[in-house]
Amino acid sequence: MIPVVETLAGRVSVPLSVDTYKAEVARRALDAGAALVNDISAMRFDPAMKELIAERGVPVILMHMRGTPRDMQISPFYEDVIGEIGAFLRERIAEAVSAGIAQSSIVVDPGIGFGKRVADNLEIVRRLDAFHALGCPILLGPSRKSFIGKVLDVSSEERLEGTAAVVALSVLRGAHLIRVHDVRQMVRVARMVEAIEHGGKKSRSRGSEVRS
Repeated sequence: MIPVVETLAGRVSVPLSVDTYKAEVARRALDAGAALVNDISAMRFDPAMKELIAERGVPVILMHMRGTPRDMQISPFYEDVIGEIGAFLRERIAEAVSAGIAQSSIVVDPGIGFGKRVADNLEIVRRLDAFHALGCPILLGPSRKSFIGKVLDVSSEERLEGTAAVVALSVLRGAHLIRVHDVRQMVRVARMVEAIEHGGKKSRSRGSEVRS
């Protein structure tokens, strides 16, 4: 991965994000030119991650996941999915801040598809604006996820329209960043939604970013 980061850092003008929960991988990627760390464990799996992020002063994405990637989809259950995710993220933000990470450097991700049932994922999108109370930018990664396939009964290659619907609603609900595969198409979806929402004027207070 490191040669790829080094090559891209010299060719693109947008910030590069490295997706890892291992502090040593994050350290090497940051040295190679990455600008932020996306940790699906919210800095729970590697205790050294908090110290690294605080030391480097780089942004970090804290994602909610129940369990681990190996067992997260084994009978996931929530009494109150929004409340429980919110409580988890609030605790992880507090832990990060106590480790010396500025809250202004923290992005939260409710973790669509990570230890969630179809109904849970739909509820996250429907009530995404509830996470604004956390005081951090919100990232969502809905692209081609299995819950879209289950709702529409389509394969991963046929989930463009379903992804577009989720992206559109997420922008309306206040997502700040959206992680997708089909960048060109989803940028157009986001721009169209914002044009409608703001009467053709680009919002200065909350413009969504679409990343691959």
